[in-house]
Amino acid sequence: MPRAQDRLPFPYRPEPGVLAHRLSALRGALDWASAADDAAPWVRAVRENPPPFWAMESLLKEYPISSAEGLALMRLAEALLRVPDAETAIALTADQLGRADFDGAADSTLARLSSTAIAMSKHFLPDAGSEPGLMAKLGARTVVAATLRAVQLLGRQFVLGQTIEEGMKEAVAARRRQANLRFSFDMLGEGARTDEDALRYLASYRNAIEAIARSADPARHPGQNDGISIKLSALHPRYEDAQHDRVMRELVPRVWTLCEAAAAANLNLTIDAEEVDRLELSLAVFEALAKQVAQHCPRWQGFGLALQAYQTRAVELIEHVAGLARQHGLKFMCRLVKGAYWDAEIKRAQELGLPAYPVFTQKPHTDVSYLACARALLAAHDAIHPQFATHNAGTIAAILQMAAKQGTPFELQRLHGMGEGIYREVLKNPMVSCRVYAPVGAHRDLLAYLVRRLLENGANSSFVHQLADESVGMDELLVSPLSRSRPGESACVLPLPPDLYGLARPNSQGLDLAVVAHREPLLAAHAALVVPAVAEARAGDAPGAVDGAVRAFAGWNHTPLAERAATLRRAADAMQQQMPRLCALLVKEARKGWNDAVSEVREAIDFLRYYANDAERVMAPQVLPGPTGESNTLRLEGRGAWVCISPWNFPLAIFTGQVAAALVTGNTVLAKPAEQTPAIALEAVKLLHAAGVPADALQLLHGPGETVGAALVAQPGVAGVVFTGSTQVAKLIQRALAQKEGPIVPLIAETGGINAMLVDSTALPEQVADAVVQSAFRSAGQRCSALRLLCVHEAVADGVIAMIQGAARELVAGDPAELATDLGPVIDAEAFQGIDRHLQRLDGHARPLLDANRSPALPQLVGPSMYEVGHIAEVTQEIFGPVLQVVRWRGDPMAVIQQVNALGYGLTLGIQTRIDSRALALAGAARVGNVYVNRNMIGAVVGVQPFGGEGLSGTGPKAGGPHYLQRFCAEQTLTINTTAAGGNVALFTG
Repeated sequence: MPRAQDRLPFPYRPEPGVLAHRLSALRGALDWASAADDAAPWVRAVRENPPPFWAMESLLKEYPISSAEGLALMRLAEALLRVPDAETAIALTADQLGRADFDGAADSTLARLSSTAIAMSKHFLPDAGSEPGLMAKLGARTVVAATLRAVQLLGRQFVLGQTIEEGMKEAVAARRRQANLRFSFDMLGEGARTDEDALRYLASYRNAIEAIARSADPARHPGQNDGISIKLSALHPRYEDAQHDRVMRELVPRVWTLCEAAAAANLNLTIDAEEVDRLELSLAVFEALAKQVAQHCPRWQGFGLALQAYQTRAVELIEHVAGLARQHGLKFMCRLVKGAYWDAEIKRAQELGLPAYPVFTQKPHTDVSYLACARALLAAHDAIHPQFATHNAGTIAAILQMAAKQGTPFELQRLHGMGEGIYREVLKNPMVSCRVYAPVGAHRDLLAYLVRRLLENGANSSFVHQLADESVGMDELLVSPLSRSRPGESACVLPLPPDLYGLARPNSQGLDLAVVAHREPLLAAHAALVVPAVAEARAGDAPGAVDGAVRAFAGWNHTPLAERAATLRRAADAMQQQMPRLCALLVKEARKGWNDAVSEVREAIDFLRYYANDAERVMAPQVLPGPTGESNTLRLEGRGAWVCISPWNFPLAIFTGQVAAALVTGNTVLAKPAEQTPAIALEAVKLLHAAGVPADALQLLHGPGETVGAALVAQPGVAGVVFTGSTQVAKLIQRALAQKEGPIVPLIAETGGINAMLVDSTALPEQVADAVVQSAFRSAGQRCSALRLLCVHEAVADGVIAMIQGAARELVAGDPAELATDLGPVIDAEAFQGIDRHLQRLDGHARPLLDANRSPALPQLVGPSMYEVGHIAEVTQEIFGPVLQVVRWRGDPMAVIQQVNALGYGLTLGIQTRIDSRALALAGAARVGNVYVNRNMIGAVVGVQPFGGEGLSGTGPKAGGPHYLQRFCAEQTLTINTTAAGGNVALFTG
């Protein structure tokens, strides 16, 4: 049987066509009006007899997620339990409660009492940023203790138990209250970052299966026993497509041990659904396990997986899974869900510049897809035992109707703590059964999951939210999703990723390397590529080159701006078409990994388009106000011949950005690329020449910086220099320009930095570990923006450091041409030796936290390194490689920022905190160019995150921002006396 990636359709298809297919599949299969009539009594009963105050429907009614009060409670629930120190807990509580008004925020008596208590408690909390007195501190601690208790009570409503034994006791109690209930326990986790995490989750799943098996009847069908749901990303720290071979080798045996235990007890074991880019990998694991099930326990019908209806490939996925079951003579239990990662899928598609979204962009479309998937599951009853997870009364009624037509057995499912009111009514039919998806685990570890579910089910458009809102009438609540879905109209309400920036400019097109069709052209280009040789210039060539650029200036500067901008746009289009070859060249010459290579080509394209557009804005003549009888106009034009000196770490993007900015503003360019990466620069120059830039307006001079670069900078005809590289070389250029006779020449310099990240005790450790590993070690740490100094609050430092250590050990260092490689070699022997000298120095006075690989399999390969130092002031030099220094802090986070400022650099800063007012205050105090809150610190996007620093990190203005091009321009004010020939005609005719 062909693999899933060969049978499933392309994941990024136009939504209207997919929606039309789903609607046609439902034509004649469903009478929605009849289903709505069946659902209406359930809705009326729930509204007349609502669930208790703490149930989801009631909570959403009193504190909608869209309100400041609901958001404040959600943010507290997400973070408060993991904060170990009282000072930070007080600050978090004050920050979140302080931004909401709980006076009069609720309707019911119990909710009003809660709101009044919260409103009164706020008086005991300090204002954001203030220092509370002794009595205030005592009062604040009392408020925090009460808030903690409230959050714990909230957690109990959505987490069945903190251990599997506690959860099973609760399940027994629930069955006494409601017949026809079964449970699927999930020992929930946020995904493993380390192998230790994965093994701990594996042991937790094993323990749970053993506990469930003790109360199960192996003679019954798995659908009649309780079961378990497992998350594959919790069982392997590198659960991603790039690590396919390793995942199959290491994860499949782990999961098989769980399958064997579940099969022995005849339990339902469901593999939970994850993100779209993991779908093919999940199916590969599922298919490998299905083969073993067929060989070793073919009578077991409890194995299955969850399917997400919001994916545009959902129906085809069901067909594939059914075919797999038939191939092996098995029957799977498949849970249909709407999907829980919608925001993340939308953002990823936009960030990667993909052709379309892999998920439906409107809720009615997802509802239609759910119904079409339900029909497909019911039709595949010979291969699949369908399970429908939904809290929507209309959807439940529609499923009952379609199942009755086909006579297919099925199971309904709901999430513990949600949909209780509706299912109380539905389960009055003794022929209907329901399985409760029941999270089990410590509240502290599960609250981030809880918040995600609150957001998912608490959105204004969700059925659960609208059910609680009595202002939403029955007709609106139970409106047919089929009637609200019209593929001929605007099926996608969001701009497609290529149209992210609207009419201003197209977004550069990216690639998803998890998709075979996207990565195959890259690998083919790499196999065929021979890096071309580039003729080397000499210092003696500089005078003639500069003279040629000066002579060409007038002609290029007088070329209409529209034509110069169009030239850049043509070059961008050509670069987009040649992406595979350019990516391959970046991998071979610059030792880039594939993801970094794709991102860099896209950045170069974005620079060309952004500067083309911005030049038309910046250089448009500005008519200025003034007295009658004269006109005043401010005009911009080029300065002359510019020297552009670019680095090897972004040999295409920064090279192209510098050159494009100078050219579009009317200047001629002498481009001096890094001596390690001249071939990439040559390709960019060829594209610009082919697009229409005259050869004498753009010249490439490849050679050593200390000879060719220095000679260019020293020439008297140079009108400006733009440089990206080390602070030391920037200062040499600055001195050389200052010593020249003639005009004062502008210098734009973007240099490095000792980039810090501050982590307080409210931050989510998994999020911190992801951000640190990406920021410090991606691209082998060879980014100007890379993280160099991690400052972690002492209360959480041990756990955070341990997680980073474990995650870093999972990284793959090796050949950058391999898709599985995370860190390739550093650029050359000189860079390797420089990093090694720093490591030897740190070995002498710092505590090693991560042992660097100094006997690499490839030349110049440096593994991730981490050292703990005592004080921020000890970190005095930027180490341009995968080396991270760590310091613990306590007390006032503002003092940490002041110490970072004192280092003199100012490029990037990361802040990891859930205290919003703290993040804004720290960002305001930081003397840095780019501040990133609760994310990584790398990958600035042109026109979205203009990039550049201050102090020792550069002169500004920021590249890729609205103030950059002016620095390349000379200004002229033109004043004309319009009365010289007889007066102001406009006044005479006014």
